[in-house]
Amino acid sequence: MRKYQRGRDKKLIEIVCNCCGKKLTFTDGILTEDVCKINVEWGYFSKKDGEIHSLDLCEECYDKIIQDFAVPPEIESRIEIF
Repeated sequence: MRKYQRGRDKKLIEIVCNCCGKKLTFTDGILTEDVCKINVEWGYFSKKDGEIHSLDLCEECYDKIIQDFAVPPEIESRIEIF
């Protein structure tokens, strides 16, 4: 769950894991840990047709959830070149 500052800038001020409730760490306005952001627009053949769901997961909750997947997510490595 994301919380934004009110006003014209709408600056992101807080991210809370929807699963465990952990507040993710910000330092000087910069998120210093990663988050799994999920946005789903449910379509016509869903019981949630027309609904848009948004949620955030901390890395620990993401790891716990994918352990139960019958088909694991595809994982690629990205090498940063400086």
